[in-house]
Amino acid sequence: MVDILAEDLSGKGIIMGGTELGVLYNITMDLKTGRLVDLLVTPHDARDPESLPFETDDDGHLQVPVERVQRVEDYIDVRPA
Repeated sequence: MVDILAEDLSGKGIIMGGTELGVLYNITMDLKTGRLVDLLVTPHDARDPESLPFETDDDGHLQVPVERVQRVEDYIDVRPA
């Protein structure tokens, strides 16, 4: 397992199926278990959040479940539902 620092993820692009969704804004965590829950993604202006398979928070960030992360390289690659 490769260690990745959270500060290295901030602002990283998020892609799904080769299409860029937006950039990582934050990561949510369950405080009781310490388990990471969701990536909060600021969608690109050209993306309609309603057309994506993710819920949005009150600030319009996409809530991408951490379980959908396939790999982290230059981008964070997530799989569709």
